[in-house]
Amino acid sequence: MGTQLDMSQVLEDLESTNTLDELGDVAVRLRDRLQVEHLIYHWVDGAGDQYGYTTYPDAWAERYRERNYHRIDPVILGCFQRFHPVDWKFLDWSGKVAKAFLQDALEHGVGNQGYSIPIRGPNGQFALFTVNHSCDDEKWKSFIEAHGRELILIAHYFNRKALEFETDRQPDTTRGLSPRETDAMTLLALGYSRAQVAHSLSISEHTLRVYIESARAKLGAQNTTHAIATALSRGLIVV
Repeated sequence: MGTQLDMSQVLEDLESTNTLDELGDVAVRLRDRLQVEHLIYHWVDGAGDQYGYTTYPDAWAERYRERNYHRIDPVILGCFQRFHPVDWKFLDWSGKVAKAFLQDALEHGVGNQGYSIPIRGPNGQFALFTVNHSCDDEKWKSFIEAHGRELILIAHYFNRKALEFETDRQPDTTRGLSPRETDAMTLLALGYSRAQVAHSLSISEHTLRVYIESARAKLGAQNTTHAIATALSRGLIVV
């Protein structure tokens, strides 16, 4: 797995796509060049609509949507708190719900190794670009060392193209929470305490309070609970 990539060719292929179907074709070719089992671009919007491209089996994609797995998926929840690429083995799979989800995923053909790149686009947009495979830890480590930097660049190109094709899904520019305000409100909506949110974002509770108050003012909300509800209803944050 993991042959040498001609990055100029990959980026040229992405640049020349004009439809979502063509972008899907590029994803399949890229998956084959990387010699991994699956490649996924996943965007869950504020209304809970899931959009993107995946080479997972249709049965798993359908099951994921039907069961609203995006609400409990440790990959999505873990990547919300991070700004750097995430190897799945370093996420929290210890809970009963997470373990059941993982077992279901493995039974539906999802590989045991995964590497997800969080993408924060314009006006609070959040997406994930993921490669997924079945192999031992040593092989996977070698693959990530060889292709990690390339995957980050590809992920952002992929997201940029997807935004071009799905302009009606782009967040409304008038809504305007900053990325830090979006992160803070998202973690609060997930049930984190203020101390946990501050720790996750590596900021003081005083700085967090500034972000929350700023978001509350922008949303015209009476309190934090009202601000979270407003942000959710407008699709500014995803839970």
